[in-house]
Amino acid sequence: MTDCIFYGGKGGVGKTTCAAATGRSLAAAGRETLVVSTDPAHSLADSLEADIGPEPTELEAPVAPDGDGTATASATDSDRAGGLWAVEIDPETQRERYEKLARALASDLRSAGISLSDEEVERLFATGAPAGSDEIAALDLLVEYVDSGRWDTVVFDTAPTGHTLRLFDMPDVMGLALETARSLRGQAKRIGNAAKTAVLGPMSMMTGESDDEAESLAVFQARLERARELLVDPERTEFRVVLTPESMAISETRRLVERLREAGVSVERLVVNRVLEDPHEGCPRCRSRQERHEERLAEIRSTFPDLEVVTLPDLEGEAQGRESLAAIADRLPT
Repeated sequence: MTDCIFYGGKGGVGKTTCAAATGRSLAAAGRETLVVSTDPAHSLADSLEADIGPEPTELEAPVAPDGDGTATASATDSDRAGGLWAVEIDPETQRERYEKLARALASDLRSAGISLSDEEVERLFATGAPAGSDEIAALDLLVEYVDSGRWDTVVFDTAPTGHTLRLFDMPDVMGLALETARSLRGQAKRIGNAAKTAVLGPMSMMTGESDDEAESLAVFQARLERARELLVDPERTEFRVVLTPESMAISETRRLVERLREAGVSVERLVVNRVLEDPHEGCPRCRSRQERHEERLAEIRSTFPDLEVVTLPDLEGEAQGRESLAAIADRLPT
Protein backbone atom coordinates (compact mmCIF):
# COMPACT_ATOMS: atom_id res chain seq x y z
CA MET A 1 0.00 0.00 0.00
CA THR A 2 1.07 3.57 -0.64
CA ASP A 3 1.75 5.71 2.43
CA CYS A 4 1.00 9.44 2.60
CA ILE A 5 2.86 12.14 4.50
CA PHE A 6 1.38 15.64 4.64
CA TYR A 7 3.34 18.71 5.69
CA GLY A 8 1.05 21.55 6.77
CA GLY A 9 1.20 24.85 8.62
CA LYS A 10 1.15 28.57 8.01
CA GLY A 11 2.86 30.08 5.00
CA GLY A 12 6.61 30.56 5.05
CA VAL A 13 7.52 28.05 7.78
CA GLY A 14 9.39 25.67 5.50
CA LYS A 15 6.83 23.04 4.50
CA THR A 16 8.21 22.76 0.98
CA THR A 17 11.75 22.25 2.20
CA CYS A 18 10.60 19.55 4.63
CA ALA A 19 8.60 17.77 1.93
CA ALA A 20 11.48 17.92 -0.54
CA ALA A 21 14.00 16.70 2.06
CA THR A 22 11.71 13.85 3.11
CA GLY A 23 11.19 12.85 -0.50
CA ARG A 24 14.91 12.71 -1.21
CA SER A 25 15.55 10.75 1.99
CA LEU A 26 12.84 8.18 1.23
CA ALA A 27 14.07 7.74 -2.34
CA ALA A 28 17.66 7.31 -1.14
CA ALA A 29 16.39 4.64 1.26
CA GLY A 30 14.98 2.67 -1.66
CA ARG A 31 11.35 3.79 -1.77
CA GLU A 32 9.62 4.97 -4.92
CA THR A 33 8.56 8.43 -3.80
CA LEU A 34 6.40 11.19 -5.25
CA VAL A 35 6.54 14.71 -3.80
CA VAL A 36 3.41 16.76 -4.54
CA SER A 37 2.96 20.50 -4.16
CA THR A 38 -0.66 21.57 -3.67
CA ASP A 39 0.22 25.15 -2.81
CA PRO A 40 -0.79 27.57 -5.61
CA ALA A 41 2.43 29.51 -4.91
CA HIS A 42 4.72 26.66 -5.94
CA SER A 43 8.36 26.58 -4.79
CA LEU A 44 9.00 22.83 -4.93
CA ALA A 45 10.98 23.11 -8.16
CA ASP A 46 13.34 25.59 -6.49
CA SER A 47 13.80 23.34 -3.45
CA LEU A 48 14.60 20.29 -5.57
CA GLU A 49 16.54 22.34 -8.13
CA ALA A 50 14.66 20.69 -10.97
CA ASP A 51 12.12 21.45 -13.69
CA ILE A 52 8.72 20.25 -12.45
CA GLY A 53 5.37 20.48 -14.20
CA PRO A 54 1.71 19.55 -13.62
CA GLU A 55 2.43 15.88 -14.37
CA PRO A 56 4.68 13.66 -12.21
CA THR A 57 8.25 14.08 -13.36
CA GLU A 58 10.98 11.60 -12.52
CA LEU A 59 14.06 13.29 -11.11
CA GLU A 60 17.56 11.98 -10.66
CA ALA A 61 17.36 9.44 -7.85
CA PRO A 62 19.29 10.46 -4.73
CA VAL A 63 22.37 8.37 -4.10
CA ALA A 64 22.13 5.98 -1.17
CA PRO A 65 24.21 7.25 1.77
CA ASP A 66 27.39 5.59 2.97
CA GLY A 67 27.73 4.29 6.47
CA ASP A 68 28.87 7.71 7.66
CA GLY A 69 25.73 9.35 6.27
CA THR A 70 27.43 10.99 3.28
CA ALA A 71 26.44 10.27 -0.29
CA THR A 72 28.95 9.05 -2.82
CA ALA A 73 28.90 10.21 -6.41
CA SER A 74 30.34 6.89 -7.62
CA ALA A 75 27.48 4.74 -6.31
CA THR A 76 26.35 1.89 -8.52
CA ASP A 77 22.85 1.40 -9.88
CA SER A 78 22.10 -0.97 -7.00
CA ASP A 79 22.51 1.99 -4.65
CA ARG A 80 19.68 3.75 -6.46
CA ALA A 81 16.89 1.37 -5.54
CA GLY A 82 14.29 4.09 -5.12
CA GLY A 83 13.01 6.71 -7.48
CA LEU A 84 12.22 10.35 -6.82
CA TRP A 85 9.29 11.99 -8.60
CA ALA A 86 7.74 15.41 -8.18
CA VAL A 87 4.69 17.33 -9.41
CA GLU A 88 3.26 20.81 -8.91
CA ILE A 89 -0.51 20.52 -9.21
CA ASP A 90 -2.01 22.96 -11.69
CA PRO A 91 -5.68 23.57 -10.79
CA GLU A 92 -6.39 24.61 -14.38
CA THR A 93 -5.73 21.06 -15.57
CA GLN A 94 -8.75 19.92 -13.52
CA ARG A 95 -11.14 22.79 -14.22
CA GLU A 96 -12.80 21.31 -17.32
CA ARG A 97 -13.80 18.17 -15.45
CA TYR A 98 -15.70 20.01 -12.74
CA GLU A 99 -17.31 22.42 -15.18
CA LYS A 100 -18.52 19.36 -17.16
CA LEU A 101 -20.40 18.18 -14.06
CA ALA A 102 -22.25 21.47 -13.81
CA ARG A 103 -23.04 21.48 -17.53
CA ALA A 104 -24.38 17.91 -17.37
CA LEU A 105 -26.68 18.85 -14.51
CA ALA A 106 -27.86 22.00 -16.31
CA SER A 107 -28.68 19.96 -19.42
CA ASP A 108 -30.95 17.60 -17.52
CA LEU A 109 -32.68 20.43 -15.65
CA ARG A 110 -33.39 22.18 -18.94
CA SER A 111 -34.73 18.96 -20.48
CA ALA A 112 -37.34 18.93 -17.70
CA GLY A 113 -38.34 22.51 -18.44
CA ILE A 114 -36.39 24.06 -15.55
CA SER A 115 -34.70 27.17 -16.85
CA LEU A 116 -31.35 27.71 -15.15
CA SER A 117 -28.24 29.38 -16.44
CA ASP A 118 -24.84 27.72 -16.19
CA GLU A 119 -23.89 30.23 -13.50
CA GLU A 120 -26.94 29.34 -11.41
CA VAL A 121 -26.27 25.62 -11.63
CA GLU A 122 -22.61 26.05 -10.74
CA ARG A 123 -23.68 27.73 -7.50
CA LEU A 124 -24.72 24.26 -6.32
CA PHE A 125 -21.01 23.55 -6.04
CA ALA A 126 -20.18 26.82 -4.27
CA THR A 127 -20.88 25.42 -0.80
CA GLY A 128 -17.23 24.60 -0.42
CA ALA A 129 -15.12 26.10 -3.20
CA PRO A 130 -15.44 27.03 -6.87
CA ALA A 131 -15.21 24.21 -9.36
CA GLY A 132 -11.60 23.52 -10.31
CA SER A 133 -10.20 24.87 -7.03
CA ASP A 134 -6.77 23.75 -5.87
CA GLU A 135 -8.30 21.85 -2.93
CA ILE A 136 -10.58 19.75 -5.13
CA ALA A 137 -7.76 19.06 -7.57
CA ALA A 138 -5.53 18.02 -4.67
CA LEU A 139 -8.09 15.53 -3.35
CA ASP A 140 -8.83 14.16 -6.80
CA LEU A 141 -5.16 13.64 -7.57
CA LEU A 142 -4.47 12.27 -4.08
CA VAL A 143 -6.69 9.31 -4.96
CA GLU A 144 -5.15 8.95 -8.40
CA TYR A 145 -1.56 8.96 -7.12
CA VAL A 146 -2.17 6.67 -4.15
CA ASP A 147 -4.38 4.12 -5.91
CA SER A 148 -2.12 3.89 -8.94
CA GLY A 149 0.28 1.72 -6.95
CA ARG A 150 3.17 3.45 -8.75
CA TRP A 151 4.75 4.89 -5.60
CA ASP A 152 5.53 3.55 -2.14
CA THR A 153 5.11 6.96 -0.50
CA VAL A 154 3.46 10.20 -1.59
CA VAL A 155 4.68 13.31 0.25
CA PHE A 156 2.41 16.36 0.10
CA ASP A 157 3.63 19.92 0.45
CA THR A 158 0.26 21.42 1.34
CA ALA A 159 -0.95 24.99 1.07
CA PRO A 160 -0.89 27.37 4.09
CA THR A 161 -3.12 26.59 7.04
CA GLY A 162 -6.36 28.16 5.80
CA HIS A 163 -6.20 26.26 2.52
CA THR A 164 -5.22 23.09 4.34
CA LEU A 165 -8.34 23.23 6.51
CA ARG A 166 -10.49 23.69 3.41
CA LEU A 167 -8.75 20.73 1.78
CA PHE A 168 -9.75 18.45 4.65
CA ASP A 169 -13.28 19.86 4.70
CA MET A 170 -13.75 19.30 0.99
CA PRO A 171 -14.90 15.64 0.92
CA ASP A 172 -17.79 16.31 3.32
CA VAL A 173 -18.76 19.64 1.81
CA MET A 174 -18.58 18.54 -1.81
CA GLY A 175 -20.17 15.20 -0.98
CA LEU A 176 -23.26 16.98 0.30
CA ALA A 177 -23.38 19.31 -2.69
CA LEU A 178 -23.03 16.43 -5.12
CA GLU A 179 -25.69 14.37 -3.35
CA THR A 180 -28.08 17.30 -3.74
CA ALA A 181 -27.09 17.74 -7.37
CA ARG A 182 -27.62 14.06 -8.13
CA SER A 183 -31.03 14.14 -6.47
CA LEU A 184 -32.10 17.16 -8.52
CA ARG A 185 -30.70 15.56 -11.65
CA GLY A 186 -32.67 12.37 -11.01
CA GLN A 187 -35.89 14.28 -10.47
CA ALA A 188 -35.33 16.31 -13.62
CA LYS A 189 -34.57 13.19 -15.64
CA ARG A 190 -37.77 11.47 -14.47
CA ILE A 191 -39.85 14.55 -15.33
CA GLY A 192 -38.18 14.82 -18.71
CA ASN A 193 -38.67 11.13 -19.49
CA ALA A 194 -42.34 11.30 -18.47
CA ALA A 195 -42.87 14.29 -20.75
CA LYS A 196 -41.19 12.57 -23.70
CA THR A 197 -43.24 9.43 -23.14
CA ALA A 198 -46.48 11.42 -23.11
CA VAL A 199 -45.61 13.11 -26.40
CA LEU A 200 -43.74 10.38 -28.30
CA GLY A 201 -45.06 7.19 -26.74
CA PRO A 202 -42.85 4.10 -27.24
CA MET A 203 -40.56 6.06 -29.58
CA SER A 204 -39.31 8.03 -26.54
CA MET A 205 -37.06 5.06 -25.67
CA MET A 206 -35.12 5.71 -28.88
CA THR A 207 -34.27 9.28 -27.89
CA GLY A 208 -32.85 8.58 -24.45
CA GLU A 209 -29.65 10.33 -23.33
CA SER A 210 -26.42 8.62 -22.40
CA ASP A 211 -25.77 7.86 -18.75
CA ASP A 212 -22.18 9.06 -19.05
CA GLU A 213 -22.91 12.29 -17.19
CA ALA A 214 -24.67 10.49 -14.35
CA GLU A 215 -21.73 8.13 -14.07
CA SER A 216 -19.33 11.05 -13.93
CA LEU A 217 -21.24 12.56 -11.00
CA ALA A 218 -21.24 9.23 -9.17
CA VAL A 219 -17.57 8.56 -9.89
CA PHE A 220 -16.56 12.03 -8.78
CA GLN A 221 -18.43 11.65 -5.49
CA ALA A 222 -16.90 8.21 -4.96
CA ARG A 223 -13.41 9.65 -5.45
CA LEU A 224 -14.06 12.30 -2.81
CA GLU A 225 -15.26 9.63 -0.41
CA ARG A 226 -12.15 7.61 -1.20
CA ALA A 227 -10.01 10.66 -0.43
CA ARG A 228 -11.68 10.96 2.97
CA GLU A 229 -10.90 7.29 3.69
CA LEU A 230 -7.24 7.87 2.92
CA LEU A 231 -6.97 11.07 4.93
CA VAL A 232 -8.33 9.53 8.14
CA ASP A 233 -6.48 6.19 7.89
CA PRO A 234 -3.69 6.35 10.50
CA GLU A 235 -2.08 3.23 9.03
CA ARG A 236 -1.46 5.03 5.75
CA THR A 237 -1.54 8.78 6.37
CA GLU A 238 0.37 11.05 8.70
CA PHE A 239 0.06 14.82 8.96
CA ARG A 240 3.14 16.69 10.20
CA VAL A 241 2.64 20.28 11.25
CA VAL A 242 5.57 22.60 10.56
CA LEU A 243 6.07 25.75 12.63
CA THR A 244 8.76 28.14 13.74
CA PRO A 245 9.66 28.91 17.37
CA GLU A 246 7.35 31.92 17.62
CA SER A 247 4.33 32.60 19.85
CA MET A 248 1.96 33.31 16.94
CA ALA A 249 3.00 30.11 15.17
CA ILE A 250 2.34 28.10 18.32
CA SER A 251 -1.18 29.49 18.62
CA GLU A 252 -1.97 28.77 14.99
CA THR A 253 -0.52 25.28 15.29
CA ARG A 254 -2.76 24.57 18.28
CA ARG A 255 -5.82 25.45 16.21
CA LEU A 256 -4.65 23.38 13.25
CA VAL A 257 -3.92 20.29 15.36
CA GLU A 258 -7.32 20.55 17.04
CA ARG A 259 -9.07 20.92 13.69
CA LEU A 260 -7.23 17.99 12.14
CA ARG A 261 -8.01 15.74 15.07
CA GLU A 262 -11.66 16.73 14.94
CA ALA A 263 -11.59 15.59 11.31
CA GLY A 264 -10.06 12.26 12.35
CA VAL A 265 -6.65 12.96 10.79
CA SER A 266 -3.61 11.45 12.49
CA VAL A 267 -1.11 14.00 13.86
CA GLU A 268 1.86 12.40 15.57
CA ARG A 269 4.66 14.96 15.41
CA LEU A 270 5.49 18.60 15.06
CA VAL A 271 8.46 19.91 13.08
CA VAL A 272 9.92 23.09 14.56
CA ASN A 273 11.98 24.73 11.84
CA ARG A 274 14.70 27.40 11.94
CA VAL A 275 15.79 26.84 15.52
CA LEU A 276 19.00 28.71 16.31
CA GLU A 277 21.28 26.12 17.89
CA ASP A 278 24.81 27.47 17.57
CA PRO A 279 24.92 31.26 18.00
CA HIS A 280 28.06 33.10 16.99
CA GLU A 281 30.44 33.69 19.85
CA GLY A 282 30.54 37.27 21.02
CA CYS A 283 27.08 38.01 19.59
CA PRO A 284 24.73 38.99 22.45
CA ARG A 285 21.85 39.37 20.02
CA CYS A 286 22.36 35.83 18.70
CA ARG A 287 22.55 34.46 22.23
CA SER A 288 19.34 36.27 23.14
CA ARG A 289 17.62 34.78 20.09
CA GLN A 290 18.79 31.29 21.01
CA GLU A 291 17.40 31.68 24.54
CA ARG A 292 14.08 32.87 23.12
CA HIS A 293 13.94 29.84 20.85
CA GLU A 294 14.65 27.53 23.79
CA GLU A 295 11.77 29.12 25.69
CA ARG A 296 9.43 28.67 22.74
CA LEU A 297 10.51 25.02 22.38
CA ALA A 298 9.71 24.42 26.05
CA GLU A 299 6.31 26.04 25.47
CA ILE A 300 5.69 23.83 22.43
CA ARG A 301 6.53 20.66 24.34
CA SER A 302 4.28 21.76 27.20
CA THR A 303 1.41 22.65 24.85
CA PHE A 304 1.64 19.39 22.91
CA PRO A 305 2.80 16.79 25.45
CA ASP A 306 1.48 13.88 23.38
CA LEU A 307 3.30 14.83 20.17
CA GLU A 308 6.86 14.12 19.14
CA VAL A 309 8.72 17.37 18.56
CA VAL A 310 11.39 17.36 15.85
CA THR A 311 13.68 20.39 15.62
CA LEU A 312 15.46 21.61 12.51
CA PRO A 313 18.41 24.00 12.65
CA ASP A 314 18.42 27.50 11.24
CA LEU A 315 20.59 27.08 8.16
CA GLU A 316 20.16 30.59 6.75
CA GLY A 317 23.39 31.66 5.11
CA GLU A 318 25.11 28.34 5.87
CA ALA A 319 23.85 25.97 3.21
CA GLN A 320 21.87 26.18 0.01
CA GLY A 321 20.13 23.75 -2.32
CA ARG A 322 20.96 20.09 -1.91
CA GLU A 323 23.27 20.73 1.03
CA SER A 324 20.38 22.29 2.92
CA LEU A 325 18.03 19.42 2.04
CA ALA A 326 20.60 16.85 3.13
CA ALA A 327 21.09 18.57 6.50
CA ILE A 328 17.34 18.72 7.08
CA ALA A 329 16.72 15.16 5.87
CA ASP A 330 19.11 13.85 8.53
CA ARG A 331 16.80 15.22 11.22
CA LEU A 332 13.42 14.20 9.79
CA PRO A 333 11.90 10.74 10.37
CA THR A 334 11.02 8.71 7.28
